[in-house]
Amino acid sequence: MNNNEIIEVKSVEVIQAIDRAEVDVQIATARQYPRDVAKVLNTIRTYGQMDVETAQECFYSLARNNNPVEGLSVRFAEIVAGAWGNLRVATRIIGNDGKTVTAQGIAHDLETNLAVSVEVKRRITDKYGKTFSEDMQVVTGNAASAIAFRNAVLKVVPKAVTKKVTDEIKAVAMGSTKDIESRRKAMLDYVKKFNITEEQVLFFCGVATVENIDNQMLFNLRGAINAINEGSSTVEELFINPMKEAKKAAIATKKAESAQDRAAQAMAETVK
Repeated sequence: MNNNEIIEVKSVEVIQAIDRAEVDVQIATARQYPRDVAKVLNTIRTYGQMDVETAQECFYSLARNNNPVEGLSVRFAEIVAGAWGNLRVATRIIGNDGKTVTAQGIAHDLETNLAVSVEVKRRITDKYGKTFSEDMQVVTGNAASAIAFRNAVLKVVPKAVTKKVTDEIKAVAMGSTKDIESRRKAMLDYVKKFNITEEQVLFFCGVATVENIDNQMLFNLRGAINAINEGSSTVEELFINPMKEAKKAAIATKKAESAQDRAAQAMAETVK
């Protein structure tokens, strides 16, 4: 080989080699110091039950077919990832076609060598088809990345392991019936920050008065706000549109009933 010959090594190959070496070292370290599941669960429990506010942030709630669907939030996934240990998690934006932004989340359990990759798409156009500003695209991309992080982590960490402690955290988030009046007031004050009206809150809960809002409804309300904060949904999707659609349906039903009444009256007069 000519001493003057220059050997070119592609930067991508160098980066891949470094990544493989890092992962190999981390896997070896993880197997040398395996996790203690009991300690993991105690850590999740401690962080999740630190106070009511933290416990409430561990869940989200979405309306599907007029029924609330509960799930574990990004905040809960962050607690789990930190407590689980021996875990590599990464997110990145892998696509932006002008209509949607796509985030990828990867979680790799270094002990079991289980790796999961998930993708999350979020729309970057408004209801009129106009593309978001660059700043809003960044915000949307960050939200998609956070959700991709959550989904990847919760696919790697077995639900069977965390179910019991999750139920315990939920019990704290639900709060006590003793202070429900003050909690109702606090929730109504809180949702005002999102321009959500009392009427919309009552419709969301399916009740006629504030006094009818119970612990489960308060939990669902806070979960809905968490979903909005993490980018899983919007105020429009959860509070505005359902109410508009219900009012339209009520008007249509009333018109149909009026038409039937007029038809019946006309028939009665004909018979006479």
